[in-house]
Amino acid sequence: MSDVPDLLVAGGGPAGLATALFAARAGLDVQVWEPREGVIDKACGEGLMPGAVAGLARLGVDPSGRDLLGIRYVADGRAATADFRAGPGRGVRRTALHDALRRAVDAAGIEVVQRSVRRVTQDDQAVVVDGVRVRHLVAADGLHSPVRRALGLDAPQRGQVRFGQRQHHGTAPWSSHVEVHWSRDAEAYVTPVADDVVGVAVLSRRKGPYLDRLAGFPELAERLQGAPAVSTIRGAGPLRQGARRRVAGRVLLVGDAAGYVDALTGEGVALGLAQAEAAVAALVAGAPGRYERDWIRLTRRYRWLTGALLAGTRPAPLRRAVVPVARTLPPVFRAAVDALARPVAQERGHGR
Repeated sequence: MSDVPDLLVAGGGPAGLATALFAARAGLDVQVWEPREGVIDKACGEGLMPGAVAGLARLGVDPSGRDLLGIRYVADGRAATADFRAGPGRGVRRTALHDALRRAVDAAGIEVVQRSVRRVTQDDQAVVVDGVRVRHLVAADGLHSPVRRALGLDAPQRGQVRFGQRQHHGTAPWSSHVEVHWSRDAEAYVTPVADDVVGVAVLSRRKGPYLDRLAGFPELAERLQGAPAVSTIRGAGPLRQGARRRVAGRVLLVGDAAGYVDALTGEGVALGLAQAEAAVAALVAGAPGRYERDWIRLTRRYRWLTGALLAGTRPAPLRRAVVPVARTLPPVFRAAVDALARPVAQERGHGR
């Protein structure tokens, strides 16, 4: 099997490109398949936690953006603020993040092929992807992963269904924090991404036009009045996606394809980087099944915190209490923010 490539990565978003970079550094022969051309945009909050900034730096990736000092919760004219203890995060346009990762991949000599994955079969020695034999396949093909679905790994999800929309507004940032504005049934995340641009991502249980959802935050809508839209509106959802498992023989699921709870805590990029590194480490060790245990450990904090926040803020009276409680109990709020900011890799059990 000497002529069979070590790894094919399905999906050229941040998680897929990071997987390719970790694989190349480990000496694996890796190729990326991505059907979309050029820089890829996506609906997301665009606030990188300090752990994500540190993870990118380890790959030699340093996307341009604005430093973020922490998180501020806002509702009904009141606010609660907690700074990151682990150093600043960064507000980064998704396109800037993808461009920086893609340039790193190109510099590493990793080939990116513009094509989709349509058919996957495997045996004890290889995976056959549309007629191409490779030793392993990593599926990093997004929230609604075609590979996950094709392998029968989709897990039906029950409970709250949420959707996200994102728009950029041409105005100078008024804060160095990610602002989370709370309303009766939605949150709006305001992230400074440039000296003259803020990104606004709205998460809600209800579908509808972006401006209708923004109107549910009168204070924010007033502040943005007159600020021109400087990007197209992008949407995503349903956000909650499940996978029965993350490893199927020689196929591993990474990033959103591995399962997703919600964007509420903003840990997506940090988690994707940690999963990419863990997946490659398992392949190099000749133990792909180990990645399942690593994934569970790496995502435990995210799944617990996000699930608890979703459940705890579902009733309207509790949502109204979020900011008052954060103001009344600042040590608790700071501890929660510190947990979100801490590098995911600190909880990894392998490679030490």
